[in-house]
Amino acid sequence: MKFTLSWLSDHLETSASVTEIAEALTDLGLEVEGVEDPAEQLAPFRICRVIEAVQHPNADRLRVCRVATYPGGPGSEMVEVQVVCGAPNARTGLVGVFAPVGTHVPGTGVDLKPGNIRGVDSNGMLCSERELMLSDDHNGIIDLPEDAPLGARFIDWRGLNDPVIEVKVTPNRPDALGIRGIARDLAARGLGKLKPLDIAPVAGGFDSPIAVQIDPALKAKGCPHFAGRVIRGVTNGPSPDWLQKRLKAIGLRPISALVDITNFFTYALNRPLHVFDADKVAGGSLRIHPAAGGEEFLALDGKTYTLAAGQMVISDDAGVESLAGIMGGELSGCTPETVNVFLESAWWDPITIAATGRALKINSDARYRFERGVDPAFTLPGLELATQMVLDLCGGEASHVVQDGAALDTTRSYKLNPARVISLVGMDIPEAEQRRTLTALGFTLRGNDVTPPSWRPDVLGDADLVEEVARVASLSRLKGAPMKRGTPGVPKPILTPLQQREKAARRTIAALGYNECVTYSFIDAKAATLFGGGSEAVRVENPISSEMSHLRPDLLPGLLAAAARNQARGFMDLALFEVGPAFQGGEPGEQHLQATGLLVGASAARDPHGSRRAVDVYDAKADAEAVLAALGAPARAQISRKVAGWWHPGRSGAIGLGPNTMATFGEIHPRILREMDVKGPAVAFTVLVANVPAPKVKTPTRPALAISDLQAVDRDFAFVVDAGVEALTAVNAALGADKALIESVRVFDQFTGDKAEAQMGAGKKSIALTVRLQPTATTLTDAEIEAVSAKIVEKVSKATGGTLRG
Repeated sequence: MKFTLSWLSDHLETSASVTEIAEALTDLGLEVEGVEDPAEQLAPFRICRVIEAVQHPNADRLRVCRVATYPGGPGSEMVEVQVVCGAPNARTGLVGVFAPVGTHVPGTGVDLKPGNIRGVDSNGMLCSERELMLSDDHNGIIDLPEDAPLGARFIDWRGLNDPVIEVKVTPNRPDALGIRGIARDLAARGLGKLKPLDIAPVAGGFDSPIAVQIDPALKAKGCPHFAGRVIRGVTNGPSPDWLQKRLKAIGLRPISALVDITNFFTYALNRPLHVFDADKVAGGSLRIHPAAGGEEFLALDGKTYTLAAGQMVISDDAGVESLAGIMGGELSGCTPETVNVFLESAWWDPITIAATGRALKINSDARYRFERGVDPAFTLPGLELATQMVLDLCGGEASHVVQDGAALDTTRSYKLNPARVISLVGMDIPEAEQRRTLTALGFTLRGNDVTPPSWRPDVLGDADLVEEVARVASLSRLKGAPMKRGTPGVPKPILTPLQQREKAARRTIAALGYNECVTYSFIDAKAATLFGGGSEAVRVENPISSEMSHLRPDLLPGLLAAAARNQARGFMDLALFEVGPAFQGGEPGEQHLQATGLLVGASAARDPHGSRRAVDVYDAKADAEAVLAALGAPARAQISRKVAGWWHPGRSGAIGLGPNTMATFGEIHPRILREMDVKGPAVAFTVLVANVPAPKVKTPTRPALAISDLQAVDRDFAFVVDAGVEALTAVNAALGADKALIESVRVFDQFTGDKAEAQMGAGKKSIALTVRLQPTATTLTDAEIEAVSAKIVEKVSKATGGTLRG
């Protein structure tokens, strides 16, 4: 929304500067996006007189001018300046525009400096219109009348000192799409006084030869009120200079007096109008009705549109003449030859206008305003004001007003509770000021009953009254204050244990070198099915797109999709993670929190040391164990092969405590990688945050470090077992030999293959374990060590069916 300062002054009596107005508008919620102030660029340019212009001694096309300037303004002391000028119209006695040294010339982008041209000093410039960006004329310097005031600023004399302000109007403030609505807000803030809007009905001299009729199907909602009148004998020439200047300043192209008048009311009073050439209306009647569908309509933008059934149109006996509330038709449009016109003013339903405009992809100033809401009570007053302007600028005689329907009744009232300003906003505003503010904004107060004006459809409750009071008073007056505590003392932690774990998991995975992703909770049906979901219970009833039709059963689909997009752009080595909910059903509570990491490609960049290798299952296992440790999981847990179908069998596992699975890790199944278009290798882990058991002792501090002063003892054992025996079976058996004394058991070697079978027999292999014994009371004796070793051999032999290797 653009407007000029002079246009605003038609509605607001103010002495505030442009800067003060811009700051107040932004503070009122009408954000100023830009201010174009000609004074910033053209203020230094002043009117001067050429005392003498003589031929340059060293150049045929240059003249040396003695210029009389008045830096202090009209009536100040004259300062003579020498300027070398190449304009063909430079002459003695010319009154022109002078730019002193140091001036930035907007048309050329240069800053003037003292110069020497062909041996003659030049201090300043005599300017053309192009150099001042007033036009493209560069055939000569500006030639002003003899009576132009010497020393005056050129922008003041030419009437160019009219700043243009552009504000961003939010959809809930349709009244601010008119300059008068903006002026009303500024007046309520105290930046001036709102000028009265005198509306005098224009007496009709004859009955309108054109009647209007609203289809009963539209009267209730689409178009409750339509009015107009014929004005005959008009002269549709160019609009006056003042009107053209205002329209040009806000970026509109003047067309003709009649069209410019409708644009003037659209921006000045947020009252879109339309003018029909009355001689082109067939049958003497205009009918407002829904389109049947299939009609073709040639609009004023020169395009032909095919209408759909139900779209509102204005038709005569010959067919559609206007797309209601959006754009008029070319066939009934006004031309310079137009003599008789029908001036229309109506109120159109915002939803219907928005739907039609979007369907036909038509953008217009009328549509922009009607789909946000125009004042329904201003339909007839706007018609009267526009009629008077047409008579003033184009002449003619007006008929009586014809109308169908009546203005929409928007009367409603809400209770004003002055104390709510403190409870809702935190500002202490006196009741008298609250009442003054609402009255200045056009609200009607009867005691504590407040009726919003018809131009404010956004006010729909008593909280909106508080908002208006606080907005005008300025929310910048709010002072920060700590919230009052319900009980004295140190407050309880805000985060729940699960939220604390979520935070810890996120920080741990990030510290491991992963990059966090935030993917949608919705995925397509195919991906959901791959990961055990896709049921009807998690299908979205009205999805944004087909790619977001189901709630995700796991975080891996989103991470794999992100990996595929990155690989398509040449990023092959990836470490991605996400912490968020996965869904097993569509009801509240049927979700669980996951912390999932994904490694794709290699573990490091290429280097001369050969440290680059493909990621493997042990990378995922190590990272899963690191996250579990950060969440406080027990150090000892079981690892099983019971994993979901999207994991690679034999290269994946689940970490748990009995039936409680805390995490899953491993390679992604090659079939899944193909379906998700990811180039492997790819490994991942998923930690089920809520499944990690809480510590038995809840304390905010870490437990004391348990360390023994006694020397630990390491013993190595090698067992010959069947080739199908898992190493984990031997490790768990060894750990169970003496839970108090055995600190850890690790596999340090595995001997398999043909050589192993040649030494130990067919179908055999060797598993080597290192067992650490950590005494806590006394140093272990040889006998005690031998006793524990015997238990270990016995336990492992029994669990694996193997024997101690000789």
